[in-house]
Amino acid sequence: MRERINTALRAAQDASDKRRCATLRLIQTAVKDRENAAREHGKDGVNEDEVVDILQKMLRQRDASAEEFESGGQLDLAEQERIEQAIIREFLPEQLSEAEVRSACESTVKEIDAHGLRDIGRCMSELKSRYPGKMDFVQASCVMKDMLRNAGNENTGGEPGDEASN
Repeated sequence: MRERINTALRAAQDASDKRRCATLRLIQTAVKDRENAAREHGKDGVNEDEVVDILQKMLRQRDASAEEFESGGQLDLAEQERIEQAIIREFLPEQLSEAEVRSACESTVKEIDAHGLRDIGRCMSELKSRYPGKMDFVQASCVMKDMLRNAGNENTGGEPGDEASN
């Protein structure tokens, strides 16, 4: 992935695309910063999954900034954030749709027999191993919490008479 970013940066420089160059340099800087931090803690650097995490975080940051700019009436700045998001997305694996994320969460809950919020760690760990880089795990965590919260309520007898059927 890093080589793809470097190649894209060289192409953007050749095309004199300043916005693209700036965004790609931001990506490179974020990855280098994370690598330096990892080395300070005795690790060899960052792997591809960590690069994907960095890119997903950058997307979320730009989304939040764009929303703030839009609500403040600064549409030109919001548009710049959206352009940067599009550039960053080029380097991420194809993301699952919201419906696919919900379906993956449902199947994971059933397969590991999760019953409540106490099982969220196991569920998220399983999702991360099955779908590395293919979903926004912040979004998936929210979906999973809703499912497990509801599952926990069902198991604690949300309706009178449910205890007899459990």
